[in-house]
Amino acid sequence: MSEMKVIDFMKWRTPTTIFSVILILVSIGSLVINGMQFGMDFTGGTQIQVSYSEPQDLEEVRGIVRNIGFQNFEVVNFRTDQDVQIRIQETGSADVDQREAAQATDIVLEALRANTSAEIEVLGTGFIGSQVGEELREQGGLGMLVALIMIMIYIAIRFQFKFSVGAVAALAHDVIITLGFFSLFKIDFDLTVMAAVLAVIGYSLNDTIVVSDRIRENFRLLRKTEPEELINISITQTFSRTIITSLTTLLVLLALFIFGGDMIHGFATALIVGVLIGTYSSVYVAAEVLLYMHITKEDLMPPVKEGEELDALP
Repeated sequence: MSEMKVIDFMKWRTPTTIFSVILILVSIGSLVINGMQFGMDFTGGTQIQVSYSEPQDLEEVRGIVRNIGFQNFEVVNFRTDQDVQIRIQETGSADVDQREAAQATDIVLEALRANTSAEIEVLGTGFIGSQVGEELREQGGLGMLVALIMIMIYIAIRFQFKFSVGAVAALAHDVIITLGFFSLFKIDFDLTVMAAVLAVIGYSLNDTIVVSDRIRENFRLLRKTEPEELINISITQTFSRTIITSLTTLLVLLALFIFGGDMIHGFATALIVGVLIGTYSSVYVAAEVLLYMHITKEDLMPPVKEGEELDALP
């Protein structure tokens, strides 16, 4: 084994545990008090896509929609700066039917045409009822729960039970803090953000498995090394790979966040937060759980079958 300066990551085990607990408590508190700012995908509403014959100022379009009387809506460009998407969220407790949605669409289109000299082409309209949005919300939450359970089973089989607890703890940590970020800053949570959260689970899991695999390998190679020192060695060996992967991913996400437009703003935001917190959790949370559960090399030794030693005798 070549000379390598081992970074004492676990020296900061107590402060990072406190830091993680604070982040989780703040996130859960925000989720309880503020809830989530669900987008139209989950609340229901009307979507209108139009194409102007010339570029339009989105603030002017927002002012037109606001003057009609709508309060919960978003106006963004898609494809080009001439194509505008208007999404009006349903706010009533009862379902809005298709007829009322069509009337709202007609009112918006009439106001848009009355306030511009440009020609307007309707590219498409759509409507999502609140019941459908509620079902999407429930199915998305169930999907994340099933994903965590299946990951726990996989890692328990692939590595060992204590590794699976550490991995799922790290993933739950990342998901809660990402959701808490959106709740705390009241950023719209829609299907694209839900997809980003699921992508965060995959990204964080990949990092955690790389570290876990090195820890398992070193437990078999460095048998006389104490678990804390061995985990420091393992994280140090994978640290450069973790940092390079995270930085290159963040560069792409920052480009999407800055230049991608409003359509994928939430998606990029969720991934940026998730990659940052996922990198942190793969270095600390998953490894710390192993220490708290007193991982030893005996946990990774293959079980000896009954009578196997007698069978090996001549």
